[in-house]
Amino acid sequence: MKTLTVRLPEPLVAEIEAESRVRKVSKSDIVRERLQAASESRAQGPAALDAIADLIGSVDALPADLSARRKRYLRATGYGQKRPR
Repeated sequence: MKTLTVRLPEPLVAEIEAESRVRKVSKSDIVRERLQAASESRAQGPAALDAIADLIGSVDALPADLSARRKRYLRATGYGQKRPR
């Protein structure tokens, strides 16, 4: 196992130390468990597209495929042009 030195904020260190005392395990074990849990939740979480799939197509008045003709759309809507003062 490799050694890694990390600087943590005081409140987080206090929380880890308190959990370590209550569970009677080392602080390193607590940190390893938390990192492992965070890694697993990220890996098992929904993909970004799945998280917003219900929103796709929910905005009215946009072209069907903005990625194909974005410059023409932006020019037509006046995006990036100077406005009168």
